[in-house]
Amino acid sequence: MRISILVAFLLLVGVFVLVLVRLHPPDRLIIAAGPENGAYSAIAEQYREVLARDGITLEIVETAGSVENAGLISAGEVDVALLQGGIEVSDPGVEAIGSVFYEPMAFLVRTGAEIPRNPALWSGLRINSGQDGSGTAAAFRDLEAAVGLPSERNTHLALSYAESIAALVRGEIDIAVFVAPVDAPYLLAAYGDNRLHFMRIDYTEAISRRMVYADTVTVPAGAISLNPVLPPEPFSLIALKARLAIAPDLHPALVNRLAMAAIELHRERGIITEHQTFPSAEGVRLPVNNTARQLIVEGPSTWHDWLPYWIAAQINRVLLLLLPFVFIVLPLLQAMPGVYAFFMRWRVWQYYPELGRIEQELAERPEGAALDQLQERLEAVEERLAGMRLPVAYRQGQYDTRLHIGLIHKRIEALREEWEDARSAVSNAP
Repeated sequence: MRISILVAFLLLVGVFVLVLVRLHPPDRLIIAAGPENGAYSAIAEQYREVLARDGITLEIVETAGSVENAGLISAGEVDVALLQGGIEVSDPGVEAIGSVFYEPMAFLVRTGAEIPRNPALWSGLRINSGQDGSGTAAAFRDLEAAVGLPSERNTHLALSYAESIAALVRGEIDIAVFVAPVDAPYLLAAYGDNRLHFMRIDYTEAISRRMVYADTVTVPAGAISLNPVLPPEPFSLIALKARLAIAPDLHPALVNRLAMAAIELHRERGIITEHQTFPSAEGVRLPVNNTARQLIVEGPSTWHDWLPYWIAAQINRVLLLLLPFVFIVLPLLQAMPGVYAFFMRWRVWQYYPELGRIEQELAERPEGAALDQLQERLEAVEERLAGMRLPVAYRQGQYDTRLHIGLIHKRIEALREEWEDARSAVSNAP
């Protein structure tokens, strides 16, 4: 007996350990960020620090930008990718944690340069419109389409952000296009250079409405610096929503942890955003993971306060799986004994309509051959009932029915005797 208990205990422990092993997520993630020292790279570093608190190593892959990031996550070469708004992903299974921050489209020019503020009028300009594979290049092509500006009207270069600022200072280009957070490292350096300034373009609201993935944001006066005041007055920018995309097979617990990290890093009030603007499940233009959506909309559950993140994530999933069991399976299980009992009784009750018809015909006091036919029908029912095998608990109904059949037999015998007596009386009459 003790050996059996020990074996059962060891099996239980083994199952528990196996479940824990299967529930525990990988401790390494790969994220496609962007160019070295770029805004995406800086944000990926922030995620690395947050995830490291739970023992998760985040490997950052430097890329040319969002277009390359989209290709890497579609090919399954990375687990997570930062994607600029408007960048398409070829793998339909790729989901998003949500949109996580705004990336304004800024245009840096030399101080004193006479360039039309209406982009539709740009012509003969040297524009650094982004490196191949970058989100900036893709966004600027969409801007040209939105304002009706033929690409061939200007000369396009593909310099890095840092190189484009240097080229602008040297007078080698006329406009440097940036799609990045307003506090990106390379932009912060440009804000204080009196040889450069950010050009305010006209009709930002109209242009953003023609770019379906864009919004318009306002940069307040003094948002960058109060001494000197930069910008000196508020102005509007076209802004794209950056998204945090995840691979289709990413472990659910890691999805949960990434969503929690996004909430921690992006929910605070910023230069151009209000508190809790991000992360957002709206306007993402990618399927939003259900777990991430729930965390963004409803916030973390109480499990997250006192359990390891990967256990808390699995508890939420298990609870979701248990809901159908609680509300559907359990009531069905409770109803099963009643259904079984009904079926067992029905096996007997199915003969009562025939017994009822026999009794109705007997009420008409049949004679001779009619009584013989009723007797045969009754015996057929009795034979089928006698051959029925029922559980002991349900044999009482079978026994009562056979008693009922016995009473009908007596009724038939009584009518037969009456009929025979009446026939004898007729035959003996003088």
